[in-house]
Amino acid sequence: MSEDSKKPGFFGRLFGREAAPAAGAEAAPKLSWWKRLRAGLGRTASQLGSGITAIFTTRKLDADTLQDLEDILIQADLGVEVSARIVAAIGKDRFDRTVSPEDIKAALAAEVESVLEPVARPLVIDAGRKPFVILMVGVNGSGKTTTIGKLAAKFRAEGRSVMLAAGDTFRAAAIDQLRVWSERAGATFMAREQGGDAAGLAFDALTQARAEGRDVLLIDTAGRLQNKQGLMDELAKIVRVIRKVDPEAPHACLLVLDATVGQNAISQVEAFRQIAGVTGLVMTKLDGTARGGILVALAEKFGLPVHFIGVGEGVEDLEPFEARDFARAIAGLDEDEARPG
Repeated sequence: MSEDSKKPGFFGRLFGREAAPAAGAEAAPKLSWWKRLRAGLGRTASQLGSGITAIFTTRKLDADTLQDLEDILIQADLGVEVSARIVAAIGKDRFDRTVSPEDIKAALAAEVESVLEPVARPLVIDAGRKPFVILMVGVNGSGKTTTIGKLAAKFRAEGRSVMLAAGDTFRAAAIDQLRVWSERAGATFMAREQGGDAAGLAFDALTQARAEGRDVLLIDTAGRLQNKQGLMDELAKIVRVIRKVDPEAPHACLLVLDATVGQNAISQVEAFRQIAGVTGLVMTKLDGTARGGILVALAEKFGLPVHFIGVGEGVEDLEPFEARDFARAIAGLDEDEARPG
């Protein structure tokens, strides 16, 4: 990693966001990652917390309270299987005892962490593959293009050479947006005219990136609904064409999921995994309106690595996924109960 990337405010300088405060004014302090994550999961934590408090303030832990707890977990999108497993674990050594809401929240955090820990895996760039090809997929509005820009900035901060390919040829705005990200991050950029062949663009981008010895190639694709067969067929074509240049590419296929969609995320993973061979997930828009419990259900059902989560629009608002932080935030634990940092 370059020395600049270790300095405070590196991304702010990179993207021109650190303007000097006006005379007599103080810049608002940037919230820690924990506080941003805690706020982003506020809706789910509040829903779980109020339900747990209502159940366990005056009642013992028995069959009825366990059923009520399971209902709350299911309503928070944790999924039927995960909810049943968590309730069974919580009730095992506490049955017919008086337990506090805080005890239940702590137990909930521990059980959620156990589900998430196996999928909390970093995205590893294999330096032996030049370029390391990352295909980005997702439905309309999931934050895919913005996520590509943030990843490009992070890879550049690590000293890697990066190329961005604007494979969302349906939207001129997506092409322009990615062009701006590439300029700010110092990445090479390739695009075609609006409406051009996305598969052909991917072929040309990989050919050029290989010839230039680029470290990473990030390929954007058009947002598509998982139930639109024509668009999914086009995505399959992009994968086939990429493999004409490199039979092992894409080396990573990341599905970007909008955290506000809840249970619909399950069908998205199923469809994109079948068509594009999804290797990992990125969850965006954990901004306070999110239904963050769905990430727990996805981890249990698919076991796909969760590489990054996003809590805002800034580059520093996309961070590697940490199971413990997420579990404690979703359970509504206080900051001093979470891992420092």
